Amino acid sequence: MLDTRHPPALIAPDSFKGSLTAERVARAVARGIRAAGAEAVELPVADGGEGTMPVLVRALGGDIVTTRVSDPLGRPVQARFALLADSRTAVVEVAEAAGLALLGEHERNPLAATTYGVGELIVAAAERGAERVLVAAGGSATVDGGRGALEVLERRECRPRIVVLCDVRTPWEEAARIFGPQKGARPADLPLLAERLERLAEAAPKDPRGVPGSGAAGGLAGALWAWLDAELVEGARYVLDAIAFDRALAASWFVVTGEGRLDAQTLAGKVVCEVATRARQRGVTCHAICGQIALDEFGMRVLDLQGLATATNEGELTAAARELVHAEHPCLRDDEASCVE
Repeated sequence: MLDTRHPPALIAPDSFKGSLTAERVARAVARGIRAAGAEAVELPVADGGEGTMPVLVRALGGDIVTTRVSDPLGRPVQARFALLADSRTAVVEVAEAAGLALLGEHERNPLAATTYGVGELIVAAAERGAERVLVAAGGSATVDGGRGALEVLERRECRPRIVVLCDVRTPWEEAARIFGPQKGARPADLPLLAERLERLAEAAPKDPRGVPGSGAAGGLAGALWAWLDAELVEGARYVLDAIAFDRALAASWFVVTGEGRLDAQTLAGKVVCEVATRARQRGVTCHAICGQIALDEFGMRVLDLQGLATATNEGELTAAARELVHAEHPCLRDDEASCVE
């Protein structure tokens, strides 16, 4: 029997990248919450990286459109974008056209990878009537400084307004060093990538160096900002506002968030940090369930989580969530209908 004397728990995780979508994580956690006798509301979230499109469509309504574009190596690939219910806003995920997951391990080479297909996706969205395009910047295989996308977009006289949802705060000049190795760059490639970004910055109508988030997607964010006057926003903050997270939080007993890996990047605007901050500001207890924990003691103090658990599959997520409820309300057990105050 559910304990109806308390508001529901709010389940607001990001995806566990490479294994579980945010929706599947939320469903598994909610299953554990309900099995422990509490109510739960599922509200999957995203930080502007992979998985942002389905999160926004789920919350705001809309349609998924499939089209053919170029992958990071210029080969044809089927990619998706979303037209939200207002019919004027589209969501484009960089990972759909220029994602690291589109390449085999042996193919990953940021010196060759291009964002050309991202430009094609933005154009396809505009041709379907989008006046504003939200570009979710995470998960790319590229450090081309956005040149591929600009090659496509600069040929169009009428362009949509672009808002880049940045999943990192990294500035332009740090993109090669920080993201190059993740995308297959060898040590000898890093100076070449950095030099290419430097040349692009010097030629840009606005200097992207030093701009927070301009290094997202290997400099694509900075290029869209410098050449096309795109707006750069923190992805997690934007998504939480768009899906009315604060309203759901105000009506919750406690909140459970999570992501695949809790580390130093978490503190730089990722979902767990943003959810924990908002929960603390409103006096709501915040727990997290993550695939891996690699955050130091200082970082843990910054997050100030009430509870933290690890889980790598849906069964473990469900079990961990049930234990969180028991920790939050020890007298509420699976075999008890209610608690004695």
